[in-house]
Amino acid sequence: MKKFLKVLAGLIFLTALVAVTVLAYLTVDEYKPQEVEKLDVSGSTDIALSKGKSIRIMSWNLGYGALGDNSDFFMDGGKMVYTADEERVRQNLDDIAAEVDTIAPDIFITQETDLSAARSYFIDEPKYLKEYSNAEVLHGQNTFAYNFKVSFVPLPLPPIGKVHSGLAGFSKFYIASAERLALPCPFKWPLRTFNLKRGLEEMRMPIEGSDKELVLINLHLEAYDSGEGKIAQTKRLKQVLLDEVEKGNYVIAGGDFNQVFSNVDISKYAALEGVWQAGSIDVTEYGDNLRFLADPEVPSCRSLDRILATAPSKDYSDFQYYVIDGFIVSKNIEVEQMYTDELGFVCSDHNPVIMDFKLR
Repeated sequence: MKKFLKVLAGLIFLTALVAVTVLAYLTVDEYKPQEVEKLDVSGSTDIALSKGKSIRIMSWNLGYGALGDNSDFFMDGGKMVYTADEERVRQNLDDIAAEVDTIAPDIFITQETDLSAARSYFIDEPKYLKEYSNAEVLHGQNTFAYNFKVSFVPLPLPPIGKVHSGLAGFSKFYIASAERLALPCPFKWPLRTFNLKRGLEEMRMPIEGSDKELVLINLHLEAYDSGEGKIAQTKRLKQVLLDEVEKGNYVIAGGDFNQVFSNVDISKYAALEGVWQAGSIDVTEYGDNLRFLADPEVPSCRSLDRILATAPSKDYSDFQYYVIDGFIVSKNIEVEQMYTDELGFVCSDHNPVIMDFKLR
């Protein structure tokens, strides 16, 4: 018994030592972005934005290429940590590239896009899309802003490992500058050391014959917090939008809000018990200078508590679906159409959202 207790004590000490060492490393290595950081803009184009011409923007949470219809995820109540093998990740990215070719957007913004992460087999996903798509938008200018930059995420078991991921923006139009605007982080130490540090990816595009700009904001707001993170981040987004509207600029914010817009009727989608539910943005708090657009006819996201194939039917009462992806646009922008592209969540747990618009 004494020998057993000594071995047990040794194991406990060794486990504690490893835990302390990992936590110390993560604390020293923690990603601590500045409030505003200049982003590199790569590529080149001589195409300028013009008023009165139709422009197409596409926004898509890519689920880092690993959240197809064959996956669930432990944070949503599922079982998987690694949700796809490398072959499936590449197939998902191939399908994404093919859809970008089909839609042919002029501007393409993505969320949950990995640069280098164990969960996606260290595939540089923006580079991969450029290599496997002929879409003009992917061969113009592009920029990237981190949302998740951790050398080693120690939880759960098996651990998630390295994650360098975030927001990617692609444009066939000239991008004059880009910045990352930090969003409030709801997590405290030590959870903060290996959690997401979200930001807004802001791109500024000059307009031919005008002293105003198109200010494009790519975003992915908080998901797995108790609510205060979403509120604080949405408040920051609101201030950025209203400041740009006050300047007379053209403004578009698009992406994964992880919230529904209060002006969009989502009553056809049941709120199932025990499954993650989205927050809500009260659009009346934003005044008359901004419009909130989401497509209630097609879900933009599905729950990852189960593999989609296990859904009893396509009935919206049997599986949890959401409408949490969309756009906010200033009133000086004429929206011709906005819709969600129904892809059945085969290559991502999100469907892309598309908007055709003109600058008035």
